[in-house]
Amino acid sequence: MATMSHTVVRPETDLARQAYQILHFGFIVAPLLAGLDKFANLLTNWEQYVAPWVVRIVGNAHAFMYIVGVTEIAAGILVAVRPRWGAYVVALWLLGIIINLLSYPGFFDIALRDFGLLLGAVALGRLSEVYAKA
Repeated sequence: MATMSHTVVRPETDLARQAYQILHFGFIVAPLLAGLDKFANLLTNWEQYVAPWVVRIVGNAHAFMYIVGVTEIAAGILVAVRPRWGAYVVALWLLGIIINLLSYPGFFDIALRDFGLLLGAVALGRLSEVYAKA
């Protein structure tokens, strides 16, 4: 009977762990910075990305961006402390952003970028099942 040999993977050569660490760091920092910038508008005027139908529902795009900012900060913190859950929360949040951006013309390119981020968040969630601390 053939025996299976088990290769010991050292942390410095565990490429999947490195991918997890990169994604974990990125999905903490990006939502935190984006959320904080909703209060400062240094990166962009975030209100321009809110679909007109969303503005009709929420009433005030400026005030809505404060709620978005707090939500994104909370998502970044959740990824930091519970990446296994936080990654999927961020993925769902990105899906909402994508739907918003696809619902009117002008920002399809950003919707595509956010789709890539959504895939990264899902990958983080999957890798978290193996590498996140219990």
